[in-house]
Amino acid sequence: MQIKLFTIPALDSELANEEMNKFLRSHKVIGVQQEFVPAENGAYWCFSIKYIQGENINIFSGKKEKIDYREILDQNTFKIFSKLREYRKEIAKNDAVPAYAVFTDAELSAIAKLPEITSEKIKTIKGIGIKKLEKYGKLILEMYQKNETSRKSDT
Repeated sequence: MQIKLFTIPALDSELANEEMNKFLRSHKVIGVQQEFVPAENGAYWCFSIKYIQGENINIFSGKKEKIDYREILDQNTFKIFSKLREYRKEIAKNDAVPAYAVFTDAELSAIAKLPEITSEKIKTIKGIGIKKLEKYGKLILEMYQKNETSRKSDT
């Protein structure tokens, strides 16, 4: 756990407020304490913010920072990831569920990183259990293998 302090003047506080709000939106905050401090040269608010280092979600807003998979995956892995996202979209549309209910981007990224995409290997990915593998994993695997087979026969 880390602690960050912000002092915000009682008057003319717009810039300091924005700095603190930006920090709050981009960290997993676990607690906030505030105190009003009168002083000779003007009053200010002091905020003590407890947060978890390295996390990128604020529990107050519930929003996660977006990940650009194009930046964190190599070019070939990103191509596989993109194809898997297309398959996921099709499966989600057919089942009338949100795409993330089929697989999250993090799960698809982990699948794309596999040296060989098989049911056994997909099952080892965090968040993918036997039921999800049976319901969606086998479908996405079939779609991927069908595409790979047709792509190899085209060359």
